[in-house]
Amino acid sequence: MNYTLGEAAKAVGKSKTTLHRAIKSGRLSGYRATDGSYSIDPSELHRVFPPTPSVTGTEPLRRNDVEQQSNTVETLRIQLELQEKERQRERALLQETIADLREDRDRWCQQATALLEDKRPKGFFKRLIGR
Repeated sequence: MNYTLGEAAKAVGKSKTTLHRAIKSGRLSGYRATDGSYSIDPSELHRVFPPTPSVTGTEPLRRNDVEQQSNTVETLRIQLELQEKERQRERALLQETIADLREDRDRWCQQATALLEDKRPKGFFKRLIGR
C-alpha cells in the first residue's frame, strides 16, 4: 500500500513540502497519479527518511503502564539514594585525607623551622668545650 504525500509526511514526521522537494530533486522517488496526488512506496520513503514512532497522547494509560511507571520511579529513587550514600562516603574519605595532609604539613613545617634555627653554641671555645 503506497502513501500519499500527506500520509508519508506523517509517517516520517516531515512536512509535505520537504517530501515534495525530495521528489523534485530525485532523492526520493514518487509517482504522480492522474488526479495530481503523489504515490510513494513505503520502503522508498523509509530509505530516505527513517520512520518516527507514532505518539498519541489521547490514549488512556493502561494499568500496566501506570505500574511500570511507578516501578521506574521507585527504581530511580533507590538509585538516587545509593548515589547519595556513595557521595557521603567519598566526602568523608576526602575530609579524612585532608586532615592527614594537614597533620603532615604541620610536622614538616615544625621540622623546617627547627632546622632554620641554629641551636649550636656560638664561638670557637664553646664549640671546643661542647657547651
